Amino acid sequence: MLYSFGVEILFVFLQFASIFSKKIKVFLRTRKDVLETIRQNIGSDDQVLWFHCASLGEFEQSRPLIEGCKKKYPDHKIALTFFSPSGYDVQKNYPLADVITYLPFDRKKILRKFIELLNPEVLFLIKYEFWPNLINELHQKEIPIFSVVSIFRKEQAFFKPYGFFMKNLLKKIRCFFVQNEESQNLLRSIDITNSKIIGDTRVDRVLSILKQNNTLDVVDKFKANNLCFVVGSSWPEDIALISDTIEQEPEIKTIIAPHLVDEKSLQEVENSFKQPSIRLSSFSKVEQTNANILLIDCIGVLTKIYNYADLAYVGGGMGTDGLHNTLEPAVFGIPIIIGKNYKRYQEALDLVNSGGVVSVKSNLEFNKIFKKILFGTNLAEEMGKRNMEYINKYEGATDVFFEELNHSLNI
Repeated sequence: MLYSFGVEILFVFLQFASIFSKKIKVFLRTRKDVLETIRQNIGSDDQVLWFHCASLGEFEQSRPLIEGCKKKYPDHKIALTFFSPSGYDVQKNYPLADVITYLPFDRKKILRKFIELLNPEVLFLIKYEFWPNLINELHQKEIPIFSVVSIFRKEQAFFKPYGFFMKNLLKKIRCFFVQNEESQNLLRSIDITNSKIIGDTRVDRVLSILKQNNTLDVVDKFKANNLCFVVGSSWPEDIALISDTIEQEPEIKTIIAPHLVDEKSLQEVENSFKQPSIRLSSFSKVEQTNANILLIDCIGVLTKIYNYADLAYVGGGMGTDGLHNTLEPAVFGIPIIIGKNYKRYQEALDLVNSGGVVSVKSNLEFNKIFKKILFGTNLAEEMGKRNMEYINKYEGATDVFFEELNHSLNI
């Protein structure tokens, strides 16, 4: 009751704040037509499997599950909701989902109508996103909720003395498919025993990448016979970390795929280097170039570009925006460097511990390990081997999920 009252107060505040904040205005505007979107795409007789993802990273974890559901339950419709624009904007045309929209703000009235229109048989919450009113409304309607590839940490409110409300919320979830033993033990510590360790479904997702065509003619032409350093999903803090070293090694071809590809962000990257650079969109139009840096000014090609890397740097770990996907380059069996902030990411922790990924804190550390990997004896090969071993070890999370789901749910 108190939570719902607080949500209504917050909603009024957001409406006022949207006058001054473009981000808040977009947040509210994108949720304005969610009910109409459901009406147009879902009929009263449709059987619906609902997947909810916070953002793009969680979507990548849900993708193998959605693909599996399409094969196993072809008569069902797939509903896909996002909380963040970074997920929705990239995947709003994802072909395997029958309806894609934003999750409504966690207000009882709108959620009740949303659930009534969607009428799902089940909700799969991917990793996080435990919204109290959402969970309570579904629980009251006896619609099962599964938390999938979830991961828990002891500092979360669920496991604190003051987290009684949140503990009770988790007990309304049918089953937790967790990533690791620590998460399972934390749930058991608050008397939640309905969990199964399955690992990270993104491992299955990245393994499927190996089966596709990962060549790009323009990148073949750019790399030629040179060593290639790929920087994936970079932020300004990452560019500040690597720029001096790249300037010192002009014989190495560098490919940079910024997280943001708007004109301002692209220009910021270009201005960080004295070496000549060229954008991917321009490179395809020229016969030859003296550029040593290829700047990726589009989205959707990074996984293919990792295929060309002799060494990869995965961005996000030097700032507070969050480390990006280390599994995507790991599947190609290459060494990886990341920034200092990675301990919230289980796969990064595992890969660092296994020796396939190195975390650095400073320009000097980056410079040393960069040269050691690319110009050392067999370190690059050994790190790449460790990454492939990790990928192969954790293959099969999707299969385990469906085995357990068949026991828990009668679709």
